[in-house]
Amino acid sequence: MLGNSAILSVKDLNQMVKDLLTDSIGQIWLIGEISNFSKPTSGHWYFTLKDEAAQVRCAMFRNSNFRTGFTPHNGQQVLVSASVTLYEARGEYQLVIDKLQLAGAGLLQQRFEQLKQKLQQEGLFEISHKQPIPKNIQTVGIVTSSTGAALHDICQILNRRDPSLAIIIYPSLVQGDGAAAQIARMIEIANQRHECDVLIVGRGGGSLEDLWPFNEEVVARSIFNSQLPIISAVGHEIDFTIADFVADLRAATPSAAAELISRDKHDQMKDLKVLEQHLAMAIDHVLLIKNQHLQTIRHRLQTQHPQVKLVKQQTLLLAQRQALHLAIKQTLLSHSNKLNHLTQNIQRLTPKYHIERYQQTISQKKQQLLTNINLQLQNAKHQFVIQTSQLNMVSPLATLERGYSITTDYQQHVITSTNNIKVGETITTKLLSGKIISTVTNIKDS
Repeated sequence: MLGNSAILSVKDLNQMVKDLLTDSIGQIWLIGEISNFSKPTSGHWYFTLKDEAAQVRCAMFRNSNFRTGFTPHNGQQVLVSASVTLYEARGEYQLVIDKLQLAGAGLLQQRFEQLKQKLQQEGLFEISHKQPIPKNIQTVGIVTSSTGAALHDICQILNRRDPSLAIIIYPSLVQGDGAAAQIARMIEIANQRHECDVLIVGRGGGSLEDLWPFNEEVVARSIFNSQLPIISAVGHEIDFTIADFVADLRAATPSAAAELISRDKHDQMKDLKVLEQHLAMAIDHVLLIKNQHLQTIRHRLQTQHPQVKLVKQQTLLLAQRQALHLAIKQTLLSHSNKLNHLTQNIQRLTPKYHIERYQQTISQKKQQLLTNINLQLQNAKHQFVIQTSQLNMVSPLATLERGYSITTDYQQHVITSTNNIKVGETITTKLLSGKIISTVTNIKDS
């Protein structure tokens, strides 16, 4: 909110009012009469929309009005979808038109779109709910006017293409008050009787008002709840109704519905010829199988003659005799091998055999022991020589042999520096042979 001291320009004020109108009202539908219609070279439309008590200025820009399909004129009643705004240059509020329709058809179209959106949100148009149309149809049910051209067209096509199809008519109004309720009732009756394979629901062409019963919710829900597959056949190819969206299949026209469910008799004759050929081939195949079976039985009878059985038994006896001889030979050979194996085992278990083995082992062990002793002695001699050499290298006697001597104090500590001795102390000098004991009379550092 602006404070009391805020000062606005006219432009600011108009901008604020425009924003308020746009945000608070939004998109609306309204009906009225066109007056002061103008169409400048820019392609935009400008007019006044009025009723008995009021009027409002309107603008419909070129990018919206080209979809309208007609040019309105003064005096026409129209239904418009618009947003409320403000023309800032003159400070006048106006409507910016998005959609424009003639009032009668426009109201019906609005009802159509609202119901379509509602049923679509409920899932009545989902493909998963649609039933397949049977392939081998025997009986067709038709919900339509008993005196209409649609029924005549359907029956004529069915009789021409497939005279064998049975037709059941469920007569109903298809236009005007009460028509929607009758159509829904006939669909329910057809489902209760369950005397047909598929149901055609439709009528011939007409205006939006004429086709309106097929846009009623009661018809849509009756089609959705049907256990029988339903084909919608309403109006011409360009006409679409709510029934078309709910039905299991849409036919562009009633005649097209008849074409969809019927098979041409010439095609059926061709199919019968094909089936006849298949039947003849099947019979030939059965006869061939039966003949082969007969030959098999005849052969089996011949093979089961007593003389044939006797020959088979003799052959079998000879084979078994040969197998017995072979088995006896294999058994004797196996026992002979086993006996030889046991004999060798007995020989291995005699004391002489073990004594000889132990003597061989003792001889081997003795030789290994002598070898190891000699090896150990050689290693010990070698180590003795090495250690003796090392000991001689560090022994004081070796130092004394080279002419050196070792001097110690009275505590037998080796004297290595003049700092470790004083005048008057007794010292001992060890030579290679013998010792010299003397008293210190003089000390020199160098």
